[in-house]
Amino acid sequence: MSEYADPKHDCNTCTNYRSLVRKTLFFKDISNQIIEKKPLPELLKSIIDTSKKLLDAEASSLLLFDEKTGKLVFYVAEGEKGTFIKSKEINIGEGIAGWVAEEMKTVRIDDCYTDPRFNPAFDMSSGFVTRNMICAPMERKGTLIGVIQVMNKSSNRSFDTQDEQFFSALAGQCAIAIENYRLGQFEIEAEQMRTELETARSIQRKILPDRLPELRSFSVHTLLRPAKHLGGDYYNLIRINDRQALFFLTDVTGKSISAALIVSSVFSFIHSYLIIHKKSFQLKHFVESLNTFLIESTTPDKFVTGWFALLDEEDLRLTSISAGHDPVLLFRKDSGNGMPLRLNKGGLMLGVMAIPYATEELQLKPGDVLAAYTDGVTEAMNTDTEEYTAERMEQLLETAYRNNGSGEIMLRTLIEDVDLHRGKAHQSDDITLGFIEVGRAGSADA
Repeated sequence: MSEYADPKHDCNTCTNYRSLVRKTLFFKDISNQIIEKKPLPELLKSIIDTSKKLLDAEASSLLLFDEKTGKLVFYVAEGEKGTFIKSKEINIGEGIAGWVAEEMKTVRIDDCYTDPRFNPAFDMSSGFVTRNMICAPMERKGTLIGVIQVMNKSSNRSFDTQDEQFFSALAGQCAIAIENYRLGQFEIEAEQMRTELETARSIQRKILPDRLPELRSFSVHTLLRPAKHLGGDYYNLIRINDRQALFFLTDVTGKSISAALIVSSVFSFIHSYLIIHKKSFQLKHFVESLNTFLIESTTPDKFVTGWFALLDEEDLRLTSISAGHDPVLLFRKDSGNGMPLRLNKGGLMLGVMAIPYATEELQLKPGDVLAAYTDGVTEAMNTDTEEYTAERMEQLLETAYRNNGSGEIMLRTLIEDVDLHRGKAHQSDDITLGFIEVGRAGSADA
C-alpha cells in the first residue's frame, strides 16, 4: 500500500506530499509570472529559470520552432556550462528534442546515454554531461511552438512521474505565454505598418495634383482610384510655357509599397528634369531620359508603361509617345467608320532597355476627345472573374461621344459602367483615366 493510502501515515510530514504542495504553489506562482507581458528575451529567460527551479534541475534549455527553416533553434541554455550551446539548431526528428517535436509527446529519460535517440554531440562540444532529463513539447492547438527540457536532477537523483506531469503542464503554460507575446507583437507591428502606410499614402496624395492648371484650348478630366492604400498609377498636367502643356499617365508594375516607391522616383525625376530643361523641352528627349533613369534606378522586374502628350494651345497640335501603354483613343466626329483612332506609336515600356522612342504628331480639331486609361479599367473583373475588356469600353465611349457627350461625361459614363460590371468583386488593380477635350476651355479637374 502506498504512503498516500496508509491512514496511519501523517501526510503533513510525507515527503511526496510536501513536495507536491510546494510544486503546486510554486507552479501557480510561476504560471502567473510567465503570462505577464514581458519582452521576448526576458520571457524566455524567465521560462528557463522557472523550469530549473520547479524541477530542481542542474540545467535547462529552450528551443523555438522556426517555421521558415523547419528547424528547432536553441534560444538559450542555462546551467554552469549550458551557455556553450546557445543559438545552435537541430532538425525535427534529430535527438531527444527533435523526437519530442516530431511526436509532440513529453518524454522522461533516466539514463540518456543508453537511449538511442540521445545525441551526445552537444555534451561533447560543451563539456556538460547529461545524466537524465525531461523534454516536453510547447504546443498550442496542435501547432508546435518549441521544446523545453530540463537536465540532471540535483543530488544525483532521477526525475519522477510527478516531475514529468508538472513539467508537461509548465510547457503548456509556456506555449500560451509565447503565443500571446507573438500575437501582441503582431498587433504592434500591424499597427506600425498601418501608420507607415497612412504616412506613405499621405505623401503620395501630395505627389498627385490636387488641381490641374487651367488651359485655354483644352479641358482635361482625370480620375485615379488605387486598388490598395498605395497605388502604382500616376498622372499629371504640367504647363511647360505659355503655349505648351505636358500631360502624362503612367502605370507601374505591381501595387502597394514597391510601386509607390517607383511613382515617387518618377515624380522626382520629372520635376528635376523640368527645372533643367523647361526652356528647351523636347518630348522625345524627356521620355528617353526618363527611361534611362528607370533602368539605372529600378530592378529588372520593375517597369513603367505610360502615355506622354505635349499639347500646343496655339495650333491645337499634339505630340504623342506611348511607352508600352494601352492605345490612347481619339474620338472625332468625322472618323469615317465610327470607331476611334488609336495612338500607340512610341516604343517599349520604360525601365527595360535603352532604346529610341518614336513620336506621333496629330493635328487636333475642336470637338476631339482623347481617352487615356490604365489596364485596371479593361481588366476589371467581376465575381465570375470576367474582364471588362477593351471592346466593351470602346463601344461604350463611342456611343457616349456620338450622343454629344463631353470628355467629363464620357469619363463618368465609363467609370459607372466599370463599377456596374465589377459589382461586389474586389478591385484588383489601380484605375486611372485621363480625358482631354479639344476646343473647350476651362479649369481642368482632378
